[in-house]
Amino acid sequence: MPPNTTTIQQDLKQAKPFRSRGQEAYVALLRTADDSKRFLSHLLDAEDVTLQQYNVLRILRGAGDAGLPTLSVGERMIERTPGVTRLLDRMERKGWVMRNRCEEDRRRVWCMITAEGLALLTHLDAPIDSVDDVLEEALGEKELETLTSYLDRIRAKLTQLDQV
Repeated sequence: MPPNTTTIQQDLKQAKPFRSRGQEAYVALLRTADDSKRFLSHLLDAEDVTLQQYNVLRILRGAGDAGLPTLSVGERMIERTPGVTRLLDRMERKGWVMRNRCEEDRRRVWCMITAEGLALLTHLDAPIDSVDDVLEEALGEKELETLTSYLDRIRAKLTQLDQV
């Protein structure tokens, strides 16, 4: 184990061993995700941006000038939330996004990032890149590829179980 690295059992100050290696890995995954979110939130708090708002801004920047329907934004979010409309309401009030009703189907609303939203993302790009740097410092290229593959497989399995 690299120096200054603790096991999840040490990190949680847990005296009793985990029930299984699977339980240990799952708890480590959850703790690491929480630590990552906390680190990222700290960077975003300075700009009064939440993780979910940042995620929406990145999704809409990637969509380009055409934007996306509200439901598509919700489907693409890392952290799924039932309140996408309320989230977009808050972001629209801040001037980061705008919405337009579809002419052909009035039930459909298209979301686009504004110039103000793009400027905010550009300002955040460098600090947020530091999160990627943490991963690249901790793991090599091949390890990152393997980790991503493992996480893809875990998500696929959880998705299968969720559909049952």
